[in-house]
Amino acid sequence: MSEVEAASEQFNEVKLDDCCATENIESPPSNNPEHLCVTIGATVPTGFEQTAADEVREKLGSQSRISKDRGKIYFDISVESLSKVHGLRSVDNLFVVVQEFRDYQFKETKEDVLKDFEDLAGKLPWSDPLKVWKINTSFKKKKTKRKKLTQQNIISKEKVDDEQGDLRAEKNVEEQVTNYTMEEVLETIENQDGIIDETPILAFSKIVSEIPSAIEKEKGLNESHKEEAESQVLKFRVTCNRAGENHSFTSNEAARDFGGAVQDYFKWKADMTNFDVEVLLNVHNNEIVVGIALTEESLHRRNITHFGPTTLRSTLAYGMLRLCSPQPTDIIIDPMCGTGAIPIEGAAEWPNCYHIAGDNNPLAVKRAANNILSLLTKSQVKESKAFWGLPIDAIQWDICNLPLRTGSVDIIVTDMPFGKRIGSKKRNWNLYPSCLQEMSRVCRPGTGRAVLLTQDRKCFAKALSSMGHVWRKVHTVWVNIGGLHAAVYLLKRTTQVFIHPAELQHDREMP
Repeated sequence: MSEVEAASEQFNEVKLDDCCATENIESPPSNNPEHLCVTIGATVPTGFEQTAADEVREKLGSQSRISKDRGKIYFDISVESLSKVHGLRSVDNLFVVVQEFRDYQFKETKEDVLKDFEDLAGKLPWSDPLKVWKINTSFKKKKTKRKKLTQQNIISKEKVDDEQGDLRAEKNVEEQVTNYTMEEVLETIENQDGIIDETPILAFSKIVSEIPSAIEKEKGLNESHKEEAESQVLKFRVTCNRAGENHSFTSNEAARDFGGAVQDYFKWKADMTNFDVEVLLNVHNNEIVVGIALTEESLHRRNITHFGPTTLRSTLAYGMLRLCSPQPTDIIIDPMCGTGAIPIEGAAEWPNCYHIAGDNNPLAVKRAANNILSLLTKSQVKESKAFWGLPIDAIQWDICNLPLRTGSVDIIVTDMPFGKRIGSKKRNWNLYPSCLQEMSRVCRPGTGRAVLLTQDRKCFAKALSSMGHVWRKVHTVWVNIGGLHAAVYLLKRTTQVFIHPAELQHDREMP
């Protein structure tokens, strides 16, 4: 089979309106989509690549390879496990790998590199990834808001196109009528009746009068065929993600030239906003990965409906919770919960633990309560049997004076103020030591853990240095939060019994 025939076959297989099962045709097992094994790429929060790899191993039984490009992992699965992939809590976006080049040799000039990108489109093994993309359409989370907006734009655009099309059709009719010659009319009559009518002028008038209706009928057929053809033609775009300094081309140039070659190969229609297929061109130094996106919207947008000024991504919240290895019956609190992203993620993934969301800001507590209510509503709809709620509560409190008994909490997970959007660097010098002290009071000695996220690393290190008798630093994960280099600290509560500083001072003053 030639390359053109292969491309045509792929194009015919992957039609927009062909998402349902067709008539069963006997084929070799290797051609059965259910037996396909493909490589899936996933973007994850930077720094939590190993956490995502561990989740993939536990839930899918697959070994993952962590990419040199931070924030990405790759793993092999069978297509029948594709729905489980969308249930991963640690990944943001998914794509199926078309082909990977781990040591791609770029040409010296930009023109040669871009020409290689154009040639590459026709050499890639598109068939299996496109089958996976087709199967994936029933699993992926769609950006409904964008679809509604673009649908309105499409309707208005079609209306304008129809009006312009009518004007063009009328113009063509006039041109056809005016361009008819007497010889053509006589030839038409002779072909129809076998003889030449004695009154050619009348015959000419008859033919001319029939032209508009014939053209209108032909126009209607052409429009129906055109609409049917357009509905079958996929819309696509190419997105280039590039990292590295030794490239002679820009991301836009690579996406433009590679996208043009993809369009020529498949005869797809380019559309930057209302696309069906998103082709990814990931370039990291000398590594190139071509893929097809399987998620239209990031999977981290799953729990939060009421946002605050510093809403934490659900995937990052999952990674922080997983660091402290929650066990059944553990009491987990977020003393500075904001919108409640961490305890909500915890209640969804670890329902055998008890989660408390607290904050000193009444607006934040209200947002957290609304997000919890949204999750409850979603869970009630999902559960067909009786639903008893989720093990989570929201409360307003003071982080430096928590209404909890000493040693009653197993795990503390929170996003501490960076001192930028909320609070200030100056206030953190007093806030951080007070927070760590109160956390050490409520956290269970010997077994308690704390996972704390902050970008104010200098202030945190200073506060932690004075708490060495109650907190021991176990691990640090470096992350990127909105372009800010932050750190996630895993702390272990020592066996030292908490003694209030006032009591300690009183003991020192005693003779």
